[in-house]
Amino acid sequence: METALTIAGSDSGGGAGIQADLKTFHAHGVFGTSVITALTAQNTTGVSAIHAVPPEFVAEQYVQIMSDIGAGAAKTGMLANAGIIGALAYVLDKHPVPYLVVDPVMISKAGSPLLEATAVSALIESILPRATLVTPNLHEAAALTGSGPIETIRQMSNTAEKIRAMGPEAVLIKGGHLPAEQEAVDLFYDGSKTMEFRSERLDQKHTHGTGCTYSAAIAANLARGLPLLDAVGHAKNYITEAIRQAPGIGKGVGPLNHFVEVPGSE
Repeated sequence: METALTIAGSDSGGGAGIQADLKTFHAHGVFGTSVITALTAQNTTGVSAIHAVPPEFVAEQYVQIMSDIGAGAAKTGMLANAGIIGALAYVLDKHPVPYLVVDPVMISKAGSPLLEATAVSALIESILPRATLVTPNLHEAAALTGSGPIETIRQMSNTAEKIRAMGPEAVLIKGGHLPAEQEAVDLFYDGSKTMEFRSERLDQKHTHGTGCTYSAAIAANLARGLPLLDAVGHAKNYITEAIRQAPGIGKGVGPLNHFVEVPGSE
């Protein structure tokens, strides 16, 4: 059975991160394994607390998986800080995967930072050059390149070229929020060709975890042996239907803004 590995944070709400990735792997018929980089206390509306895993323990999880089960493809999500990024880069070199999909998670949809500001350069220098595909959304693409807001297909194309120059084999900029387009347009660039993946823009507010699911679907398709463009195309169809059929979990009351005092915890 094909295997895929997710290297990401845990979402206590179950809609994003490790939980979303493993569900997506299962839906694609591949066996999923995980390296947890951080624990988050969150629900569908936001993140109230983050506990990063020590870098050496992140590395140990990866080594144990690769020395026994292996992975036909891997994806990264929330990497939290520069220490984790450095440890991951080290073990990726020691135990490489055939395909690495990098979802450069920097901030949650509710605005919570998921990557320390000082770690962005580490992500660019240590992880992007090892990637088969990088899948930033518009905000992440702008943050990686230091550009202003991306509002047109031309700007997406120019930004994709800049990110490609950072070392990944290919770039997929997700343009679901592109203001000038009636469709949800994602732009792919691999250094020689540019392609657009289009789908209808759905009026759906339940989109928590869609970025995680999209990149996980691509990784699963690569693990199954699909060529990169086919893996992206199938994943695009999958995420479009996932958004269309989103069950609307959660009451939308918002995250708690304090730590709960547990009796006897002192």
